Parts: sequence; C-alpha cells; structure tokens
Amino acid sequence: MRRMAELLLQWYDLNKRDLPWRNDPSPYQTWVSEIMLQQTRVEAVRGHYLRFMQELPDIKALAEASEDQYMKLWEGLGYYSRVRNLHKAAVDIMENHDGRMPESSEELIKLSGIGPYTSAAIASIAFGEKVPAVDGNLLRIFARICFYDENIKTDAAKKAAEEYFLQLMGGGENGRAGDLNQALMDLGAGVCLPNSTPLCGKCPWASFCEAHRRGKEMELPVMPEKKARKKEKYTVFVIWHEGRAALRKRPAKGLLAGLYEFPNTEGHLDENAALGYVQTLGFHPLRIRRLPEGRHIFTHKEWEMIGYEIFADELREAPEGRSKEEIFMAAPEEIKDTYSVPSAFAIYQEYVR
Repeated sequence: MRRMAELLLQWYDLNKRDLPWRNDPSPYQTWVSEIMLQQTRVEAVRGHYLRFMQELPDIKALAEASEDQYMKLWEGLGYYSRVRNLHKAAVDIMENHDGRMPESSEELIKLSGIGPYTSAAIASIAFGEKVPAVDGNLLRIFARICFYDENIKTDAAKKAAEEYFLQLMGGGENGRAGDLNQALMDLGAGVCLPNSTPLCGKCPWASFCEAHRRGKEMELPVMPEKKARKKEKYTVFVIWHEGRAALRKRPAKGLLAGLYEFPNTEGHLDENAALGYVQTLGFHPLRIRRLPEGRHIFTHKEWEMIGYEIFADELREAPEGRSKEEIFMAAPEEIKDTYSVPSAFAIYQEYVR
C-alpha cells in the first residue's frame, strides 16, 4: 500500500488536471465544486464555477443570495435541488457555526445536500482528514485492482472499497489525503475509464492490477441492469406579445421545482389543437410556426418535445381555472439574465435569445 500510494502521488504531481477549484482552494471553494461535480461533467462545471465564485465568493454571500440569483447561476447544471441545499447549508453555517465550515466528515455530513462522498471529499481536500471519497471512479478502480466481480453498487462493495482505500491513505504521505482522493478521481476520469478500454499503459498501478493481469479489464466493474427510462411527450409554446415571451414558474415541489419554463402541455398537439390550447391561456393567437423537436434525458425519464412559436395580438384574462398557472411576459434579456430556465428547454430558449 505504501508503494502504491507513492506511485499514485508521483503520477498525480505530473499529470493532475488543471482545474480552477484546485488553485489554492478554500473549504468553501472545495464544497461548491464538489456539489457542482455531482452527476455533471467537469467540462460543464468550469464556467459555472467561475461565474458562481465571482458573484457569490464566500459562505456569507451565498447565504444572503436570493433564490432567483443562485438558481440563475446554476442554470445549465441540472439537478437544481443541489443548489437549493447548498444555499440552505450556507444559511445553517452562518447561523449555527459562526460562518465557518465544519472540519470533519462526521460534522459535514449533517449539512443539507452533503452525503458520505461529499463530506469525505471536503474533509480530505480542505482539512486533510484521512477518509476516502468513494464515488463511481473509486469503485471502478477498486473492482479492477482487486478483481471484485460482484455487483459494485451494493453497500457491501462500497464498504470493501472504503476499507481498501483507507489502507492506502494510511500508507501515504502525511497531509496528502486530499491529493490521494483527487489522484484517484483523475485516474478514474482519464486512465481507468468507464465504458471504454482503460489506458493501462498510462496507469501507475498497472503492475498491481488483477484485472489487467488477467486481461479482463472490460469485464469489471459488474453493474446492475439499468431500468428503461419512461418516455413522456410534451408540446412547448414560445408565445410572443409586444416583444416579450410567456413564462411561468413550475411548482415548488417535483421535477425542476421552482424553475421557470415556457408554457407546455402533455402530448404532441397538431396546429389546431395547439392554437386552441393557447387560447385557454388567455392569448389571442395571430400566427403559428412549428419549431424543431427537442429531447431531454433525465435520470429516470425522457422528454420528447415538439414546439410552436405563437405570435399573439392581445392578451385577455385567462378563463376561470387557468390563473393558477401564473403566466407572465418577460423580455428576452430578462430570460437570459434573470429567470432560470432549465436546459430541458434549451432548444426553445434559443429562439427567445
């Protein structure tokens, strides 16, 4: 284990990714970056991270931010409950921890939105605690190194991986627990690849890897069979009146909760049905134009969308029962800069921009 730790750290010092949150990171920067990186590719996070830090540079600023501000900064990253929990935890830290982040994984995990992996990542990177941050990358590396040929998604597999990497940290240099975790993250992201042939010739651990020795790298890790995503059909409307487009806020709970969206309805409507639906919203449509189809994949479902651009002559009061939708008109620059519209509607948002 000591030799493996030494080789991994040597490899990391020469090959580590140049990431903005690694440059003299504070606990706050580490926390924000780790939350952003959950279920999101590194390439998508870079720009969002820099903008977020520019507007909300510390815990106090985040705690005092309005919902519209932090939601807009998160636009395009998806899984918006992450930023809501980030804000909630920032308020908690200001009120109950004197504005300072807890320093142990045991205390960090008590904050909203911080689970075992994130608490371990923050505690090791920001505070030097020897605790492995076991995510998909580390589970994959563990399965191949040790030839763990059982379902890697079980609690037993995670526990075995945690114990293995804890031994590794015991054999590493003092004060480099965070570097070991980040080295493993980089190894999994760039060498011990998922869903493609791993680059074993570049791996500092190739001589220790049991799967490589047997030539069975692609057989591991063993994953449970994925369930098919549920497909849902929607018709989306970009409705114009006097240079402004119609928006509405989604419900406070459920998928994409509290975000802004273009009016839409279930099913794929033809032009006549689409015009009829728009009238029920209180608009008098003049012209209609078909927009491109859109598709968006969530974790457990998939949206198949068709769209229409509608030009309305005048607004009238919506029929009884429709006011609850709270449709309002917004200028294109407001939709771009103020209101957080999820990436599911990106293809239609382009027509507004």
